[in-house]
Amino acid sequence: MQLCWTPKGPARHIARVLFLFALLSGWLTGAPSWAGVVQEVRVRGDRIVVTFDAPVARASSFVLAGPQRIALDVDGAEPGSAAYADGPVATIRQGAQGAGGARIVFDLARPAIVTEGSFGRDGRTLTLQIKTVDDERFARAAAERRLSFLPPFTFLQPAARHRYSVSMPVPKRRASLKLPKVYGDADRPLVVIDAGHGGHDPGALSPDGSLREKDVTLRIAEAIKQELLASGRVRVALTRDDDRFLVLQERFGLARRLKADLFISVHCDSAANPDATGATIYTLSEVASDKEAARLAARENKADIIAGVDLGGASPDISSILIDLTQRETMNMSANFARLLGREAQPLIPIKANYHRMASLMVLKAPDLPSVLFETGYISNLADAEFLASPAGRTKVAESVRKAVEIHFATRMASR
Repeated sequence: MQLCWTPKGPARHIARVLFLFALLSGWLTGAPSWAGVVQEVRVRGDRIVVTFDAPVARASSFVLAGPQRIALDVDGAEPGSAAYADGPVATIRQGAQGAGGARIVFDLARPAIVTEGSFGRDGRTLTLQIKTVDDERFARAAAERRLSFLPPFTFLQPAARHRYSVSMPVPKRRASLKLPKVYGDADRPLVVIDAGHGGHDPGALSPDGSLREKDVTLRIAEAIKQELLASGRVRVALTRDDDRFLVLQERFGLARRLKADLFISVHCDSAANPDATGATIYTLSEVASDKEAARLAARENKADIIAGVDLGGASPDISSILIDLTQRETMNMSANFARLLGREAQPLIPIKANYHRMASLMVLKAPDLPSVLFETGYISNLADAEFLASPAGRTKVAESVRKAVEIHFATRMASR
């Protein structure tokens, strides 16, 4: 078929016209399009320079321990192949990340973190500033939020004369969690027991994969509840009594809404060393007491990210609570209870000699509620896992908590 306005001539003339229409159609939509391919990744001293063949949507970086790595996620990009490692970076790997994204992993020869990053004016070059650090500082960085980088604004918006809009329903605000049932006499102090992990977050696994931390902690929490109620000295509530996931802030949030007097989060530890054994009690500190504490904080604080809930967007009051006089008193009470629990547990369960440790654990950040995280043993250790999975072992854990709770509240009453 001939177009009436097209003179007779070579077919390639028609092809040119159709191409012009296609080009014009794409231009009129005004929609931004990111399909940059990673052209080159190069480490230059204390900088990482990533070059793309077209502007990308955005990027973010974070660090991972065991082994030590820096990960860079780039939205609107495809992985490439050219990569040149140097300095603290031993090797560089690239791969697809989700739909329309790329992940670049920098395997480290020595600990290093990203301190800042920025895109070039053309939106096709991303430069990251890196700094070598010690193991303790690296572990703290692994517990922190991602660093995000956006290209220049002009690459994120269509031209003003080609406006378009997209509408979508705003999700309803998540309803407040129903308060858990409180057991015991109303005039008794309230202890809230938090069984760590749950739902789609299994926590740590035993060496043979037969035990999941979320199941073990729930059984231990139930044993502690029964032991405390049998004493008649306190009321008890559980943050969860079934296999459900709770955001870390919801866990201590439930305890605060109940106006609890003590919060105990129950967990099982895990380590690459299968010989690691013994219980540990953690209390809040903005600075980790040692590398092991920093490692645990990095692992436990990322529980929410597994559910797609990145606490990096939370308010500064949650991500780094200002330690005022009220919280200092709370932290002192938490430390006193941790020492009591360790002392009472020593004759009953395997426990580390230096059982009291401190870390910046999100679940302990209620500013007005004495709180501890009780790592009841190593699920990665065969003997510890067998002990915690047994009714006799859970009873001994519960007995140690009951004795410490009784002394804790008796001491508080005597001091009034």
